[in-house]
Amino acid sequence: MISQLRDKKVIFFDVGYTLDAPASGDWMLTGKFLELAGARLKQRSEAEIRKGTEAGLRYLTENHLVKTVDEEIRQFFRYYSILSEQLRLELTEAECEQIARDRATNMKNYVPYPGITEVLSELSRTHRLGIISDTWPSIEQQLEYIGVSRYFSFCTFSCCLGIFKPDRRMYLDALEKSGVSAEETVFIDDSVRNLQGAAELGILPILIAAHPAADVETDYLKIRDLRELIR
Repeated sequence: MISQLRDKKVIFFDVGYTLDAPASGDWMLTGKFLELAGARLKQRSEAEIRKGTEAGLRYLTENHLVKTVDEEIRQFFRYYSILSEQLRLELTEAECEQIARDRATNMKNYVPYPGITEVLSELSRTHRLGIISDTWPSIEQQLEYIGVSRYFSFCTFSCCLGIFKPDRRMYLDALEKSGVSAEETVFIDDSVRNLQGAAELGILPILIAAHPAADVETDYLKIRDLRELIR
């Protein structure tokens, strides 16, 4: 086990690009979306795609208090409808509903990183483990699917609070559930911005750079594979 963990009681983990990755290479442009709209999407410029996805993400950000998977499906129906409108993809309502339902219920959209059950199993013997994740209600099935839900004692999901990291309320919720001080905890995430929010409260930040986009210069401890935590 790395020395930074030895005097801590709780380790918080992000999920996306920490425990798993999207099978399609993109969290939103899923395999079902690409199946139904990929050919037309290729006809759009990068600038058009960026503008369209930003419009969709604005909707998701402004409407993030989501309690059930059914609500999640309805929200993503609207998201994919916005993408279709913005990018002139000509998706039907039935196709948007199909993509939204697939995103919320098809766990094959997620690929677990190698070794995560080994790491979490070993760390759970010495620490209590938690999650702080920007996500939607289907996260519970996702964690079951990748085989890790049994290792976590408490979870803070953004959809339950209606806010995203690095809003301090995310970390305060996690700390309250853990019952320990910030200085007794660690947070592992693939975003320096999110880690900074945790560090400002006294939580020890560790950057996970399993995804190339996360491999940036930082003063925080950086790992590229969770298995480095137990070596």
